[in-house]
Amino acid sequence: MAASFDGEPGRSGAPAAVEELEPEGEPGGASGAPRVTLDDVLAEPAAEAAAPLPARGAQPLGAAMRTARVAAVAGRQARIVVRGVAGQVEALVAPEVDPEVIADAHARGDAVLVELCEGEPPLIVGALTTQRPKALHLKAGTITLEGEQELLLRSGRGAVRIREDGDIEVVGSRISAASRGLFRIVGRLLRLN
Repeated sequence: MAASFDGEPGRSGAPAAVEELEPEGEPGGASGAPRVTLDDVLAEPAAEAAAPLPARGAQPLGAAMRTARVAAVAGRQARIVVRGVAGQVEALVAPEVDPEVIADAHARGDAVLVELCEGEPPLIVGALTTQRPKALHLKAGTITLEGEQELLLRSGRGAVRIREDGDIEVVGSRISAASRGLFRIVGRLLRLN
C-alpha cells in the first residue's frame, strides 16, 4: 500500500512518500529476519565483562627535571644544592649551555634547571631568572638595539633619542666629548649657541 505525498491514500499521480516494505502479517516478514525496532537500536549494549587492567610494574626513572642552586662553578664542572638532598652534589654543565651563563646565575643567586638521569651525573641545562635584576649586564660580540620609530636611552635627567627620520637628540645637564685622536665634526651647518 502506498501513501500519497499529501497523506491521502490511493490518490493517483501523487508521488509515493512512504511505502510499506513488509506485508502486514507475521513479524519476521518473508525473509524470516527478526524485525528491528527503534528501541532495539537505542538500547544499551549488554555490559561485557571488562578484562582487568594489567598490574603496573615499577617504571624506570627516565629523565627528570629539578631546580637547584649553584654553590660553585669552574668551567663545565659545578657543585649544586638540590632541595631534599643533604650536602652539595657534583654536576656537569651541558655542552650546549655557556658556562658563563651558569656563573652569572651563581653570582645573582638564580636557580638552575638540572636534568637527572639514572646512572648519570646531574646535567645543568639552563638558568632560571626568578626576579627582576637590579643591574643588567650585557656582554656579546655585537649588541644591536633597533626601534622602528624611535630609540630612547634615558637615565635621570640625561637622554639620547634617535628617531626614524635620522634626528638625534642628546640632552643632559653637562655634556662632555673627548677624543684621544682626531675629533671630527662634519655637517653642512654647525651652530654654536
